[in-house]
Amino acid sequence: MAKISDVNVLRNAPLPSPAILMQDVARTDSQAELVLRSREAVRDSLFVPDSRFLLVVGPCSIHDTEACRVYAEKLAALAEEVKEKILIVMRVYFEKPRTTVGWKGLIMDPDLDGSDNIHKGLTLAREVLSEMLSLGLPTATELLDPITPQYIADLISWSAIGARTSESQTHRQMASGLSMPLGFKNTTSGDLSAAINAIKAASQAQTFLGVSHQGVASAVSTAGNPHCHLILRGGDLGPNYDADSIKKTRDTLLKNDLPPSIMIDASHANCGKKSAQMPAVFKEIIRQRASGDLSVIGAMLESHLVEGHQKFPQALDQLTYGQSITDQCINWETTETLIREAAAAL
Repeated sequence: MAKISDVNVLRNAPLPSPAILMQDVARTDSQAELVLRSREAVRDSLFVPDSRFLLVVGPCSIHDTEACRVYAEKLAALAEEVKEKILIVMRVYFEKPRTTVGWKGLIMDPDLDGSDNIHKGLTLAREVLSEMLSLGLPTATELLDPITPQYIADLISWSAIGARTSESQTHRQMASGLSMPLGFKNTTSGDLSAAINAIKAASQAQTFLGVSHQGVASAVSTAGNPHCHLILRGGDLGPNYDADSIKKTRDTLLKNDLPPSIMIDASHANCGKKSAQMPAVFKEIIRQRASGDLSVIGAMLESHLVEGHQKFPQALDQLTYGQSITDQCINWETTETLIREAAAAL
C-alpha cells in the first residue's frame, strides 16, 4: 500500500519536555527576581508617564555565544551608568524569520551547519539567557514558534512579535498567554491595522492548541495579556519614525481605545536596513522624546561588537568575530556614544 502519512517528513526527533530542560538549565532565585523586577520596570516604561525610556539593544541575532558574552559585559556596565534615565534590555534573538530560506537562528541550527540540532539549540538559548541575567541584564527576544516560549519564557523580560507574524492568529493567541510585556510590529508594508488588531486580540482570553510543560499536546486557555504595545519599524513605503508618523500613530491608537505607547525600531525599514543610517534615526527618536512626546516610550537598536554584517553561509573559521550574520548592526563604540548622548538629552 502506498504511504499516505509523513510523505515528505525525513525524520521526527523527540525533544525533551520543557520541564526537563528547565531543570537541566535551572534559573536561580536571583535570576527569577530580576525577571520579575525588570518586567515591572518595562511595564512602567510602557504605560506610566515620565518613566524611564525603554531601550532594547543588542545583536540582530545570536550566533556566537562567546561574542554575545563579551558584548553583554560591556552593555551591563553601560546600563548601570545610565539607569536613572534609560532602562536597557538586551536583545537576545534566537529565532530569525526568513523571507525565502536561510539560517533560522541559534535554536534551530546552533552549529550553523544545517544539522538543525534543536535540542542543543534550546539548551544553548537557556544557557545564554541565564548568563545575561547573571550579569544583571534583562533580556528581550522575538518569538517565532509557539512552542519555544515553554522552554525559555521564564528567563525573558520583554518580547516581540515581528512584522511577518503580527497578522498570525497563532502568534496573537500565543501572546495572550505570555507573562511578559510584548510589542507587535507593523507589517512589512507599513500597515498599522494588523498590529493594532493583534494588540486587541492578545489582550483577550484565548484557547488554542499548545504543549504543556510535560511536553504533552494540550488545549491552552489564557486570561489575555494586558501589557502589549505597538512597534513602528517602517515599511515598503518608507520610514515611520518622523513626528507626523508618530502623531498619526498616536491618534490611531487613541481612536482604537488603546494606550498611546509607541516603541520605534531604529533598524529595518526605518534605516533602510543600513547601519550607517541608524544613528541619525535613533537621535531623532530621542529628540522627540526629549521634546516632550511621552507617547515615544522606547526604541530598538541593532548593535554588535563590529559594524555591518557578513555573508552567511561561509566557512565558520572565516567568520569575522563579533559581526552579525543576519542584518547590519552598528558597532559597540557607536552604541556607547549614542546611549550616553541619549541619557544626557533625556
